Amino acid sequence: MRLFVGNLPWSIGDDELRDLFSEFGEVTDSKVINDRETGRSRGFGFIEMDDEAGDAAIKALDGSDQEGRDLRVNVAEERKPRERRENNRW
Repeated sequence: MRLFVGNLPWSIGDDELRDLFSEFGEVTDSKVINDRETGRSRGFGFIEMDDEAGDAAIKALDGSDQEGRDLRVNVAEERKPRERRENNRW
């Protein structure tokens, strides 16, 4: 199961995100998304874990307070392909 984790505190990196979710089961992947230019967190990330652990993590962590921010945790939606615009002026 792939989970979306939104409204992350800026101080949380990949390892802290993994630690937060590991109490619910084995985390196979954790990734905080960073801005390409600044390298700073964009405030969201993704977790991969088995379905049972993922469901438990959603129930426990969605809306929970982390450093003054209420986390949003839900099943990640498949990324939609970007539409190519014609007549791009780069």
